[in-house]
Amino acid sequence: MISRADSIEKRLQIAGTLVIIGLVIEALCLIWGQPISFVIFVAVGGLFLFAGVVLFLFSLVSIPQAQD
Repeated sequence: MISRADSIEKRLQIAGTLVIIGLVIEALCLIWGQPISFVIFVAVGGLFLFAGVVLFLFSLVSIPQAQD
């Protein structure tokens, strides 16, 4: 039972970290005034955000069953 909670917690921490990294990248791109910053904003920042949200949702629906 403890390992199941640890597994979910670890996935949620990774998902949160990916979302935070994506938000930081997007915030830095908003400060940077070059045309390439939009591409980085959408491609790199969006990819991190998307990966974090998908991992978060996957960790919610794929809770492993307890073994008796």
